[in-house]
Amino acid sequence: MPVLHLVIPFLDEEATLGTIVERVQGCPWPNGWSARVILVDDGSDHPAAESARLLAERLGAVLLRHEVNRGKGAALRTGFRHAVDTAAPDDLVGVQDADLEYAPGDLVPIVAGFQQQGAAIDAAFGNRWTGERRSAIRRVHRFGNRMLTRLSNTLTGLQVSDMECCYKVVRVPMLERILPDLDEDRFAIEPQLAASLARHGARVVEFPVSYDPRSFAEGKKIGVGDAISAFASMLREWRRTRRHRRAVRRSAGS
Repeated sequence: MPVLHLVIPFLDEEATLGTIVERVQGCPWPNGWSARVILVDDGSDHPAAESARLLAERLGAVLLRHEVNRGKGAALRTGFRHAVDTAAPDDLVGVQDADLEYAPGDLVPIVAGFQQQGAAIDAAFGNRWTGERRSAIRRVHRFGNRMLTRLSNTLTGLQVSDMECCYKVVRVPMLERILPDLDEDRFAIEPQLAASLARHGARVVEFPVSYDPRSFAEGKKIGVGDAISAFASMLREWRRTRRHRRAVRRSAGS
């Protein structure tokens, strides 16, 4: 049976972690599919870490831990590596945030899309900006996201609408190819994932997903500094892609 290995990085989010895992496990996955939850504790304090340990035991989730906080990108790499090492070639690996901004049920049609289209899809991104409710935080967030996504598309050649969306699902063989490229420790892992997929010729599609953003008072961690880091990461990845293409041409001509 094929499996969606869902990596959930978290830091001191015991208030919502159990709800998210239960929602994932309660999803009506397409016929023959199941989900395997991989929790990555990115340096939570002792009470939160102990809560996560008990949760993983109760719900049958895998729990990996960083003793110190290293950032979302580092936590995703830890989860990705475990998934690749334990998954079958026909499996999928995805990302789920530990808060309640995203609805795990939106992953069901994404998995169904992989099942229906077969080898025509290597990766899928969620798109939060279709029919969303209007609010000031959504307008500001969407504007910043649109600017970063446009730059990413220009530099990578991808045509996605929401490069920063948490929901990214990748086939195991493609994730194995791009994993050595991933070295961003914080939120710049998002544009790096997009650039790495483009560099390796991944066929990327989009699916609409719902989105209920937290405010900073409620614990949202991403900020202006992360947008600047994302911009810098995109430029680094663009240069890396140019070097990669030159190496490919030299190899083909030898």
